[in-house]
Amino acid sequence: MAVGRPTHLRWVPRLMLAREEVVPIRGGTVRFRGLQAGVGEPLIFFHSFEGLAGWPEFLERLSGRYAVRAPLHPGVGGSEGVESLDDVVDLALAYDEWLTALGIDRCHLAGHFFGGMVAAEVAALCPSRVRRLALLSPMGLWLDGVPQADSVTLPPSELHPLLWKDPESPAAKAWATPPPSDEAKATAQIERIQRLAAMGKFVWPIPDKGLKKRLHRIVAPTLLVWGDSDRVNPVAYGEEFLRRLKRAELRILPGGHMLPYESSEATARALLDFLSAP
Repeated sequence: MAVGRPTHLRWVPRLMLAREEVVPIRGGTVRFRGLQAGVGEPLIFFHSFEGLAGWPEFLERLSGRYAVRAPLHPGVGGSEGVESLDDVVDLALAYDEWLTALGIDRCHLAGHFFGGMVAAEVAALCPSRVRRLALLSPMGLWLDGVPQADSVTLPPSELHPLLWKDPESPAAKAWATPPPSDEAKATAQIERIQRLAAMGKFVWPIPDKGLKKRLHRIVAPTLLVWGDSDRVNPVAYGEEFLRRLKRAELRILPGGHMLPYESSEATARALLDFLSAP
């Protein structure tokens, strides 16, 4: 089978809602593992530091109208090749090649925090690819006097209360519930360290890697979505993205930084309304 085409596709029994695919690029030095579901126009979702906890409810809602693909970043959850990528621009170009390998010419892009930065980079570097762009509390800018929480180095006990508007909500508690066995806990801890190291490579210690110099290249209509109680990435960053983008709107919804998981229905509805606009 030719390199650059999906070489592995199977049903994921524990999800029941999405299929898994692995797509190699660059002669197999980078391999993107991801999930897909739905039919319609292609919509790509880039995850943040939490990875993909199965097939989240808000993606399932989106897949009712779009062909949703959610790749795992290199070094995360079976995707490979992070060591061969130089910086976030190289990562964005790798995703451009991934889209080519999938035969996707134009698509909608969406992403959360780290994934929002990746989506913005792809839209800036390859503007003709992107129909509409939805950025959920994206990182990639830095404002003196408005610090972001360090999602890479903060221990879970300190980070968890910052992620949610209500850290005692069912969604927050479910997210923080540890695996049942010691072996599963150890595996989860190792996976978390690997995940943060893989993505932290591109943004730590300061996430300003030049995106502000490229935002003017984005031509796609853009929706910025923020939680009104985002204590990781304050709303001031949404206002700064809004100021720098040509065709953008900012929507603030009730919720914290984990808006797609804490307010799944409202987040999905905001994206569906935006993506279907004429």
